[in-house]
Amino acid sequence: MSTTTTQNRLLAAAYDNPLVEADGPLQSPGELANWPMLKIAYRTDRDRIASLLPPGLEPDDSSLVLVTFYNLPIQNAPEYGIAINVAANYKGTAGEYTLGIGINQETVVYPSKERWGQPKFHAETQYWRLGNVVEARTIHYGHTFAEFKGEVVGQQAPLDEAEQREFWVKYMRDCDLTPGKFDFDPHFVNVYTRFKTTHLEKVEGELILRDSRWDPIATLLPKREQVSAHLWTPAFLDRKISLGDPIDPDKFWPFADTIGGSRWPGENGAPPAV
Repeated sequence: MSTTTTQNRLLAAAYDNPLVEADGPLQSPGELANWPMLKIAYRTDRDRIASLLPPGLEPDDSSLVLVTFYNLPIQNAPEYGIAINVAANYKGTAGEYTLGIGINQETVVYPSKERWGQPKFHAETQYWRLGNVVEARTIHYGHTFAEFKGEVVGQQAPLDEAEQREFWVKYMRDCDLTPGKFDFDPHFVNVYTRFKTTHLEKVEGELILRDSRWDPIATLLPKREQVSAHLWTPAFLDRKISLGDPIDPDKFWPFADTIGGSRWPGENGAPPAV
C-alpha cells in the first residue's frame, strides 16, 4: 500500500472520473450500517494549514481540507457527525491531521478524548438524501458553521483499496497550572484504516462555510476552491490506533489550549478573546 497518498486524497482526485452504470448497494430498508459518507474536499492556503499543525507535521502541497458528514452506528445508536481534516505529512508519510469531530452523542466525547486524544465535541448534524438531492449541515452553539447542498449526478467506478492515516494528539496539562508543564507529555496518536470502496456517487453542489467563533473553519481555513464532493460507501478492512512519537513539550505548549474538545486554538476552552 502507498504511503504517498490517503483515501480522502484519492477521492478528491477521482472527481473528474467518468460516470458509469452500476447497481447500488443492497441492504435492508432503513438499515443504518451502510449509510454513505458525504465527502467534500476544498483547497485553502498552505500557510493557513501550517499555522494549525503541531510540531512534526508538515502541510501537504495539495493544501486540501477534507470535510466529512456522516451517520454511523456507534454504541448501537446512530451518530450524526462532521469531521474536519487537513492534508498533512509526517516524516514523508502522507496523512491527515484531524482538527475536530462534532458529534451528537455526548456519551463518547469524553472517553474518546481521554483514551486517544480524539478531538470530539458535542454538535448537532443534519444529513439526508431525498431522491438525488443531498443536504447536510452542522450546528454548534446556535451557529450553522458548515452546510452543503447538492445533487447526485451519477455513479463512478469504485476506487481500489486504499489506506488512510490520521494524526491525533494525546496529552494532559499539569494539575497545578504551571505554564509549559504536563502530567502526560504530548504524543501523536496514529490512526490507520484500510478501506474498500463499495459504491461511489458524484455530487455537484456547494459547501458553505459561515463565520463562527466556536468553529472558525471559515476564517482559519477559508475555501479558495472546491475540489470534489462524493457520496462514498466504504467497507472497513482494517483499523489500528496506536500511541505514536512524543512531541517536544515546549514547542507544543502554544497548541495545548483549544476550543472545547477540538484542535482549534482557544483560551481556557473558549474562543480567543476578541
